[in-house]
Amino acid sequence: MTRVNLLLLVAVLLTALYVVHTQYESRRIFVELENASAQGRKLETDNRTLQAEKRSQATPLRVDKLAKGKLQMLPATAAITQYVSVGKP
Repeated sequence: MTRVNLLLLVAVLLTALYVVHTQYESRRIFVELENASAQGRKLETDNRTLQAEKRSQATPLRVDKLAKGKLQMLPATAAITQYVSVGKP
């Protein structure tokens, strides 16, 4: 009878240790999930900010100003337009 009791005690202890280990792993994985979710939310916020900045940088007025100022480009007019024709082979 004592062997059965001893065997049952060992089984209960092993089961208890397994439950504790499983709970620990569950909590650890939950914390990782929360950290990943927080990082995802931060990345989404950064993406929205960068998209707004990209839209503000690509306005036609700003592009025109940069083309005239930094690149010294002029608007196309008939006086400065050069037409290229391809000769027949």
